[in-house]
Amino acid sequence: MKRFQPQPGFVVQAYRFALDPNATQERALRSHCGAARAAYNWAVAWVTASWWQRKAEESYGVPEGQLTEWRSWSAYSMRKEFNRVKRTDPQFADWWDENSKEAYSSGLANAEAAFKSYSKSKRGERKGKRVGVPRFKSKRKARLSCRFTTGGFRIEHDGRHVVLPKMGRIRVHERANGLRDRIAAGTARILSATVRHERGRWLVSFQVEVKRPITRVARPDVAVGIDLGVKTLAVMADSTGEIRTVPNPKHYDEGANLLRLLSRRVSRRQGPDRRTGRKPSRRWEKANAERNRVHHRVANLRSDALHKLTTSVRAEYGTVVVEDLNVAGLLRNRRVARAIADAGFGEIRRQLTYKGQRNACRTVVANRWYPSSKTCSACGAVKAKLPLHVRAFTCDACGLVLDRDDNAARNLAALAADCTAGTGVAGDQDAASAVSKPRGADQKTRATTRSRKATGGRAGGATLPHQRQQETRDRRQDTEAQLALW
Repeated sequence: MKRFQPQPGFVVQAYRFALDPNATQERALRSHCGAARAAYNWAVAWVTASWWQRKAEESYGVPEGQLTEWRSWSAYSMRKEFNRVKRTDPQFADWWDENSKEAYSSGLANAEAAFKSYSKSKRGERKGKRVGVPRFKSKRKARLSCRFTTGGFRIEHDGRHVVLPKMGRIRVHERANGLRDRIAAGTARILSATVRHERGRWLVSFQVEVKRPITRVARPDVAVGIDLGVKTLAVMADSTGEIRTVPNPKHYDEGANLLRLLSRRVSRRQGPDRRTGRKPSRRWEKANAERNRVHHRVANLRSDALHKLTTSVRAEYGTVVVEDLNVAGLLRNRRVARAIADAGFGEIRRQLTYKGQRNACRTVVANRWYPSSKTCSACGAVKAKLPLHVRAFTCDACGLVLDRDDNAARNLAALAADCTAGTGVAGDQDAASAVSKPRGADQKTRATTRSRKATGGRAGGATLPHQRQQETRDRRQDTEAQLALW
C-alpha cells in the first residue's frame, strides 16, 4: 500500500485531548478496545494455525507440494475472513455488532503490522532488536487502545465535545477550539482518531493534516552542541562561544519520598494473587490508585519540561548537534539507570529531530564513538582516559582547563561545520585525526554475541517448519539463505 503523503505546505501531526466520559461511555470505550484486542488475537491464531498444520504434515512425511497453504497476513485477507466467520464464530457471534467495525479493523491492522515487523526482522531488514512471532495479548496487561479511520468522528461546534463512531458525543476535559477553528478555516483535515487509556485517563488523539508554514528561527546561522547529562540535564555551547546550562529538574527524585510512603501502604493491603485467585480489596485498589496518580504526575511533569526545552532550542538555533547515545546500554548500569531514565535522553533527541523538520533546520548526530569529552576543544588533542569522576578537562598539549561538559558541548558545536551535507551524521574532526591517539583505537571493540540456535518450540518461531538452517559458531552465514521467508 502506498504511504500517505501530505499536501505541499502541510504536515501530519496529532492533537491529543483528555476525555471526561460518563459510566456508559467508559464501558463503550472499554468494549471497543477489547474488541480490537480480540480481533488481534483471532488474527494471530488464524495465521499461525497454518504454520502448526504444515509442521505436523511435514512430520508425517507429506510432500512439499501437498502441504497446507500459507495463510496471508495482509489486512485485506484477514478482514475478509473475519467478516465471513464473525456471525458464526462463538467467540464473536453474540456481541460483535455492539461495537464499530473500526474496532475490529484496528486489531487486524495491528496484527498485520506485527507480522510485517517479524518478517522484516527475520530477513534482516529491520533495525533494532530481533522481533519474535506475534503473541496473544493478555486481557489484564494489554493497553486499551482503538483506532478509527472511517466513520463519523469529529469535533463539535461548541469545542467541548467530540463525536466517535457508535459512542456518540463525549465531553473533552479542555476545549478543542484551536483545532475546531483550523478545520473551519480549511487549514486542517482530520485523518483518523485514536482512543487510549493512559496514565489513568481516557485520551483521544486526532491525526490531522494541517497547514503549517515554515517559520524562521531566531538565529539560523548559529549551530549549538548539546551535551546531555545527569548532574545537569543539558550543556549547550553554540558556535559563537556562548555556553548555557539547563539544570536537571529530577522529577522522580522529588516524588520518591511520597512514592515510597504510598508503596508501603499498598504492600500492607490485601492485593490480588493470581496463584490463589484472590481478588484485591477495596482498600488496596484505593491505595494503588493513589500511588498511580503520583507516577502519572511525575511522567506529565517530565514530558512538559522536555517539550519546553526542545521547543525553545528549535526556535532559536538553525543547526543542532546531538550525540548518538546508547541509552539502552546506559540503562543496564544499575547505579545510574534511574537517573538516566528520569532525564529522558532518548526523548530529547527524538523531539529535537522531528521539531527541526518543521522549520527545515538541520539536525547533526555525532558518531557514537566520537570522543567529545576526551577531545580538547582548543587544539584537538585526545586524552587516553578520562574517568567519569574527573569533572574538569585538562589538556596535556595546550594546557586548557575547562569543565568536561562544557568542553564536550564545544566539540559537538564544532562538528556542525565538519558534517557532510545531507548525511546528518558527523564523525571525528579533521583536527583530531592529526593527533595520534594514545590507545591506538578510535572505537570500542564490538562484543561477540552467541549465535542464535534454531528452536522449533513455537510455531513460526526462530525457525519456521519449512526452513532448514545450520549455524556455525563465530562464522557469518549467508543472510539470504539463513533468513529466507516464504
